[in-house]
Amino acid sequence: MSEESKPTIEVACPCCQARLTVDPELGAVLHYELPPKVEVVTDLKAAVDELKGEAGRREAHFKESMEAEKEKGKLLERKFKELLKKAKDEPVIRPTRDIDLD
Repeated sequence: MSEESKPTIEVACPCCQARLTVDPELGAVLHYELPPKVEVVTDLKAAVDELKGEAGRREAHFKESMEAEKEKGKLLERKFKELLKKAKDEPVIRPTRDIDLD
């Protein structure tokens, strides 16, 4: 088997979308392709509109997380009471110790 016919693995980086060619036998990167360039906004009006929409999405997400935090105490209290009731209903079983087996 010659060096040219060894299998290589093509992998896309999850962070930057770069293409990597990896040799599995050596565990080394053989080739690296830069990711495609992101389009730059040429229309200033479209960029401003997108930023205004982003502010609304941030505000909605913030309000949603605030409501979740307000309800978090009630949810934890309910879970605690349910688990406490379940623990009271179960019988207490003492664990077997090594000294008890002698």
